Amino acid sequence: MCWTPAQQLAHITVNGASLRTGDLYAAGTVSGPDPDQRGSFLELAWNGERPVTLADGSLRTFLIDGDEVVITARSNGSGVPIGFGEVPCRVLPARS
Repeated sequence: MCWTPAQQLAHITVNGASLRTGDLYAAGTVSGPDPDQRGSFLELAWNGERPVTLADGSLRTFLIDGDEVVITARSNGSGVPIGFGEVPCRVLPARS
């Protein structure tokens, strides 16, 4: 990470975006240098150059209409585990 949480807050709000107590904000994809530390599907598929094998055996390089993505988060930073639950979403076709 290049910025501290305080710097991220300043960056978000400097041009007028508002935040209130309880709002969550994120730093985006946090990835490491090794293949097993990639943090997004785009990185896992190496920008579409290396297909990813899904649980059903199919290969995919990008998300497609109808795919379901479930985002979860967990932190043990202070020694007390905190879970943020699941946020499921489905990729819908573009509006015409």
